[in-house]
Amino acid sequence: MRCPAPRPAGSYLSEPQGSTQCATMELGPLEGSSYLELLNSNADPLHLYQLHDPMDLAGEEETELHSETDMDTINCDQFSRLWRDMEGDEETREAYASIAELDQYVFQDSQLEDPNKDIFKHIGPDEVSESMETPAEVGLKKSQKRPFPEELPADLKHWKPAEPPTVVTGSFLMGPVSDSSTLPCLLPPALFNQEPASGQTHLEETYQTPMPSSSSSLSCLNLPEGPVQFIPTLSTLPQGFWQISGAGTGGSSIFIYHSEVPQASQPPSPSGLTVHGLPTSPDRPGSTSPFAPSATDLPSMPEPALTSRANVTEHKTSPTQCQAAGEGSNKLPKWPESVEQFYRLLQDTYQTEPAGPDGILVEADLVRAKLVRSSSKSLERELATPDWAERQLAHGGLAGVLLAARERRRPRETQVIAVLGKAGQGKSYWAGAVSRAWACGRLPQYDFVFSVPCHCLNRPGDAYRLQDLLFSLGPRPLVADDEVFSHILKRPDRVLLILDAFEKLEAQDSFLHSTCGPAPSEPCSLRGLLAGLFQRKLLRGCTLLLTTRPRGRLTQSLSKADALFELSGFSMEQAQAYVMRYFECSGKTEQQARALALLRDRPFLLSHGHSPTLCQAVCQLSEALLELGGDAELPSTLTGLYVGLLGPAARDGPPGALAELAKLAWELGRRHQSTLREDHFPSAGVRTWALAKGLVQHPPGATASELAFCSFLLQCFLAATWLALSGEIKDKELPQYLALTPRKKRPYDNWLEGVPRFLVGLIFQPPTRCLGALVGPSAAALADRKQKVLAKYLKRLQPGTLRARQLLELLHCAHEAEEAGIWRHVVQELPARLSFLGTRLTPPDAHVLGKALEAAGRDFSLDLRSTGIDPSGLGSLVGLSCVTHFRAALSDTVALWESLRQRGETKLLQAAEEKFTIEPFKAKSLKDVEDLGKLVQTQRTRSSSEDTAGELPAVRDLKKLEFALGPISGPRAFPKLVRILMAFSSLQHLDLDALSENKIGDEGVSQLSATFPQLKSLETLNLSQNSITDVGACKLAEALPSLAASLLRLSLYNNCICDVGAESLARVLPDMVSLRVMDVQYNKFTAAGAQQLAASLRKCPHVETLAMWTPTIPFGVQEHLQQQDSRISLR
Repeated sequence: MRCPAPRPAGSYLSEPQGSTQCATMELGPLEGSSYLELLNSNADPLHLYQLHDPMDLAGEEETELHSETDMDTINCDQFSRLWRDMEGDEETREAYASIAELDQYVFQDSQLEDPNKDIFKHIGPDEVSESMETPAEVGLKKSQKRPFPEELPADLKHWKPAEPPTVVTGSFLMGPVSDSSTLPCLLPPALFNQEPASGQTHLEETYQTPMPSSSSSLSCLNLPEGPVQFIPTLSTLPQGFWQISGAGTGGSSIFIYHSEVPQASQPPSPSGLTVHGLPTSPDRPGSTSPFAPSATDLPSMPEPALTSRANVTEHKTSPTQCQAAGEGSNKLPKWPESVEQFYRLLQDTYQTEPAGPDGILVEADLVRAKLVRSSSKSLERELATPDWAERQLAHGGLAGVLLAARERRRPRETQVIAVLGKAGQGKSYWAGAVSRAWACGRLPQYDFVFSVPCHCLNRPGDAYRLQDLLFSLGPRPLVADDEVFSHILKRPDRVLLILDAFEKLEAQDSFLHSTCGPAPSEPCSLRGLLAGLFQRKLLRGCTLLLTTRPRGRLTQSLSKADALFELSGFSMEQAQAYVMRYFECSGKTEQQARALALLRDRPFLLSHGHSPTLCQAVCQLSEALLELGGDAELPSTLTGLYVGLLGPAARDGPPGALAELAKLAWELGRRHQSTLREDHFPSAGVRTWALAKGLVQHPPGATASELAFCSFLLQCFLAATWLALSGEIKDKELPQYLALTPRKKRPYDNWLEGVPRFLVGLIFQPPTRCLGALVGPSAAALADRKQKVLAKYLKRLQPGTLRARQLLELLHCAHEAEEAGIWRHVVQELPARLSFLGTRLTPPDAHVLGKALEAAGRDFSLDLRSTGIDPSGLGSLVGLSCVTHFRAALSDTVALWESLRQRGETKLLQAAEEKFTIEPFKAKSLKDVEDLGKLVQTQRTRSSSEDTAGELPAVRDLKKLEFALGPISGPRAFPKLVRILMAFSSLQHLDLDALSENKIGDEGVSQLSATFPQLKSLETLNLSQNSITDVGACKLAEALPSLAASLLRLSLYNNCICDVGAESLARVLPDMVSLRVMDVQYNKFTAAGAQQLAASLRKCPHVETLAMWTPTIPFGVQEHLQQQDSRISLR
């Protein structure tokens, strides 16, 4: 708000001259002597403000105004002097006090319901403290009721209502209007829609109101309710003040000041338009506010970004928008020519589609993820495994994620988004898809996108600068001058930096924990630049997109990232779609059907189709087999798949070339690397052969001498080949590389996680179609001795002693071996009760587990909770006749039943319902209670249908139910549990005790007591630590006779029961003929209540123990009561 000030007598104010220019002002006498009369006048506030505190506005430089809600248009000293003068005017103070009192009473309720009160909730404490008073602070002062007069401030005359600061949107200066009655109102003559420019937020309607040249500079615009878009490029609006009022504004009247728009020839402003003549804050270039942070506050942050705000649409002046704005003097300034050229060059770089199989696009699911501790005693974190039905899919891929993330980003803070996924899941492909999406205009919130492969960041040297990281290490080196780099630094919030394959960066955690990063102008190492980015000292406010594997030290630090996502891979349908697209892109559409038939004949390979890398390998081998003609058939193991791919290449290569390449793969894998240099190859012939056969390739952004294996799984296979052939590996050391029983000393880290399965397959499968096909019969004979060592080791393993993840790995190794003795030993030693609780089950895991259970020929019980198993895998395991009972997530099981019911698979549905069990059930979250309610609702729906009848076995047979939600969720979730308790007719144990205390209180006990008549089998009732008082104890005592015939144990430990409650329990105790143990320790009853309980106990010969110690009873009284009746326990 700009407050006018009076001038000495003898001055006057002239009327506005013209409609397109600001009204000129001359000195002259005021029409009144008070501030109130001056506020009600129609004088221009900008000039009134200058009259009060004269300044040489003509000599001031142009000041940039940012499109944000801050105090930039107010000078602190001028405002303070003006406010002190206004306080001295008694008439003005009286008027303000009356307005404040009326506003306090009339608008109190409307403030509570104002939907705009939370628009600044994203601003942290550091941002709020930058201004004297902001709307966020006003909105947070919530009243619960309308105050009475005596609750108002004592001195209402001096009470001043908080006012929102001025707002600059485009070329409009907005502020509150103290009085709107004196201004004329002009209705908009034309309403029509206008398409917003590129990069602009699209609103539903656009109201554009051209003003005739003869109209007054002070006009009123009534806006309807709904979204409004202000178009900063209107050339017909006059310069001056407009007033906006009406329901659509969501607040009080608003001034809109239309300033001059810079000409196209003027140099562009990095943050928007300028207003002439506003004083500049000292030591803060580009800001007129004394409250804006200076360069010393944020030393490495570009100055134009210091006053940026979140959720404010700033009109981007990209070349596309400048063309759309049309020609004329009011067109927004363009980027400099060098910036435009660089922008187009960057677009051309990322618009190139990858050629060959890498260009096949099949949408994979992107799932929101979070990191949790691997165990209660461990600080390491791992990916949480959500239930299949509870997965939160991110629609639109990574591009859609980035579009949605702009609304939640914190102001002036670097946003970190991490995408996790196992090797071969397509992380690098999707990182490239984001770059292409930006180049095609689908990410308008970013002006520049830079994609950097992390294997390029392992280069030595300490003379790198930020521009080297951005321009020199991408897919192609870019040429950019200092003007381009300066332009990027001015708007870091418009920059997206993609760091692909972060696991290839050496010592990933060193820069995350270092104490300081480099200054923007100082040269340093590439790792130092990353430290500056992550510590928000370089490009502060940009968006960092990381892709990495869900393991390693970096993953432990990603729990604080702004967003975490996981690439879950292909579904079975997506894998088959990939096969079709592969042969379509190869121009061999006639082979699509035959290729799909080959894949469907191998269910094991089809289950591995969730990995895009393996899908591509299967397609390549299928293509080669179909070209040979005859009865083509795919192998049944992963080892056979890669032998089929590499066999022809090995036969065409130099002697020993495959073995040399395999040794390189193993040595690099031990160092957690997959990139190799030319001097690593033993000869130029081996290098030429590996490049020609596609075994190695030039990674994007690498130098001419750098190469990498075409896939991580190929490197694992080659490393396993070296272990199978090498004489350097001792036989007794070979079992450690299976990683089934890790050693405590010098453990093998299993970074090459595919090695164990390939190693067993290469050693045990017949040499003629395995090792012999790769290196010849003579070299394959070296593996015979290793086969005996591994066979002895595998047959000595006890599958029942292995953890779930290691048991699954053993099953995969036994499958790859294709050796009857090993397979028989493993499946026969499987325990009858198999629990995979908390272990992720992928489609290949579910397939090999089902195959092992069928081969065992015995009955099994499976626990599949928190495994993330997909519906097809769950259905295949449940349908096995050898599986008699299973537990799975309630949401997944109910979804499976519904799917089977819709498909009409009645027999399988009946088997799935009969085998499912939830005994015992422990509710640890609100979701658990809701899922249990859905299960009960399914039973009620099932019982009411005509074709089925009876209870679900899972509901009917539940005997133990625990409720442990804690003091916050417990009281909210317990009423939902009470409503379904009556459905569990066989319930014997109800435990409402939790270490963190559920605190269901007296109200919860009252609700629970109403269900006792239906719980005829209840034997144990634990109500410990639930904040139960005498009221709840009396309610409980009234309902306990309903359980007299069944209840054996009752615990009221650590509650708030006093003498009244103890007396009520004592009266009902003789009626509980089946009760054996009662615990009322650590309550608040005194000796009187204890004596009542002891007297009642003498009438109950059936009670075995009464635990009654409590600190409120004198110890002598307790000892005396125990001497009278030894059944009283004081422990």
